[in-house]
Amino acid sequence: MSIYVIDCGIGNVGAVRSMYRRLGRHAELIDTPRPLERGDRLILPGIGAFDSGAKAIDDRGFCAWLVEAAAAGHGILGICLGMQLLCRGSEEGCRPGLGLIPAEVARLVPGPERVRIPHMGWNIVEAVRDSPILPLAETAEQRFYFTHSFAVPFTDDNFVWARTRYGGDFASAIGRGQVMGVQFHPEKSHRFGMALLERFASLELVA
Repeated sequence: MSIYVIDCGIGNVGAVRSMYRRLGRHAELIDTPRPLERGDRLILPGIGAFDSGAKAIDDRGFCAWLVEAAAAGHGILGICLGMQLLCRGSEEGCRPGLGLIPAEVARLVPGPERVRIPHMGWNIVEAVRDSPILPLAETAEQRFYFTHSFAVPFTDDNFVWARTRYGGDFASAIGRGQVMGVQFHPEKSHRFGMALLERFASLELVA
């Protein structure tokens, strides 16, 4: 089993790799698609604007590759913008997303609390459904580091795994089968992020 971190120049790939090194695991950076073996899992980190990220993964040939990898049963984890790119699209831009999760990304709103946008800093992530990366059995309060202006709105759809409040509720973790995404940065979230990345690496994938 290999862990591949997709490097298209849009994410904190070094930080993800460093976190796995601390866990005693090897994560390999890749900037072009490659053949995959059973059990391999893929991480798509991302920061920045939706259209720029969509163009970057398309230019490197990763769009079709990721869709095929999902169909083949490989575990895929999108981080921040990477999570948004797993969705159908975003009101931030006009390019389509990968469509692996049936969600649309929207701008965060200040809400009655008139919070500042972007949302930057630590916040609580509350699991609303059991999932491989944020199990409901974990009763301790979990805090992760965020930096974003857009998010998937919180709904009761089955693909929404966790929520966070900032002005209003948004989906901070989503997933469909073995394709999953988190709006926060586990690679910047110390012990909580390490635990999540270890769970992803230890997934028992269904072929």
